[in-house]
Amino acid sequence: MSDPRDDVISVGALAAEGTHSAGDPPAGIRRVPSGVDGLTTEHLIINMGPQHPSTHGVLRLLIEVDGEEVLAAETSLGYLHRGIEKLAESRKYHQLGTLMDRGDYVSGMHGEQAAALATEKLLEVTVPDKARYIRTLVAELTRLASHLVWYGTFGLDTGAMGQFLYAVRDREVLLDILEEISGQRMMFNYIRPGGVVADLPVGIEKKILDFLTDFDVHLEEHHALLGGNEIFQMRVKGIGTISREMALAFALSGANLRATGVGFDVRRDRPYDAYPDLDFDVPVGSTGDAWDRYMVRMEEMRQSVRMVRQCIEGMPEGDFTAKVPKVIRPAEGEVYASVESSRGETGVHLVSDGSPEPYRYHYRGPSLFACQVLEEILPGHLLADVVMMIGSLDIMLGEADR
Repeated sequence: MSDPRDDVISVGALAAEGTHSAGDPPAGIRRVPSGVDGLTTEHLIINMGPQHPSTHGVLRLLIEVDGEEVLAAETSLGYLHRGIEKLAESRKYHQLGTLMDRGDYVSGMHGEQAAALATEKLLEVTVPDKARYIRTLVAELTRLASHLVWYGTFGLDTGAMGQFLYAVRDREVLLDILEEISGQRMMFNYIRPGGVVADLPVGIEKKILDFLTDFDVHLEEHHALLGGNEIFQMRVKGIGTISREMALAFALSGANLRATGVGFDVRRDRPYDAYPDLDFDVPVGSTGDAWDRYMVRMEEMRQSVRMVRQCIEGMPEGDFTAKVPKVIRPAEGEVYASVESSRGETGVHLVSDGSPEPYRYHYRGPSLFACQVLEEILPGHLLADVVMMIGSLDIMLGEADR
């Protein structure tokens, strides 16, 4: 397979051709003039949000409609901004994971993992094998918990109700397991530079394996209940199509990118922690519509189950953390580290000036790019499909606003 980064370079020219000059009208919402001939309707500007109950967080959409058809859309962010990148400049290195928990708050382990990997690059610390496996184990359990939130709410977006209750049932068991491991259900603060805070509790492996045995059956039931529904298929097939070129131009990642046929996965293509030791497949789609995004994420859950089992079976003995100074003071330097979170490539660009606090900290949240592509895919669809298309992208506003 060709390097996906080559594809990004090749579409750069396409993006440059669409650059606006200073004298051009602003992109996005506009009053499209109606013709004087024939029957026309008045165009309406609708504010969806920032308090709309169906917009997956505090997102504001400005939508211009002609009757039920969306003519133009503009995303407006910043309503959930919490200043993570600026706060990081006054925090110690071992506190960065606490801030990342508040970004993608449904996939906290992945944010902590990215911050820890970046710090370890600066320190040139070797993480013990057991810590690498524990990190990968909790990361994949977190992916399952996050994808169950997406699956349940995506069904609600399309008018289904029952499957949401079953998704919450399975997620509660996962959160109980993660709470026993880390002490928390959401804001874990478990992965730290050098490894993890504590070893796995006694007996947790059996609880995880028992859950996986049940979930193998439940996952097939989930797919049959929602994916096998003809009404659901009619709502999502051919809707919100993102082409391969558009996905690369907007720097999409995760399932939103793989659904277009680009098989890029950080876990395989830039491996970290225990992923080089694991056997797993990277599912890809072909058309890039909402149905492909659904199918890719469902298969990702099957692969996560497969990886969790391998982590438990191959869990090495040894320390769960490396020896790291109590006050981390790395040498001057600049690094970038990324992980494959539930929503795509979550990255941390970290700059050190030799002090105990980062000089600069940048948090790459994949949901930000998914929010931007909405302006391209919403026009031409019906108003009733807007919330469904937002759900198909699985955005998390905490990391979009940061």
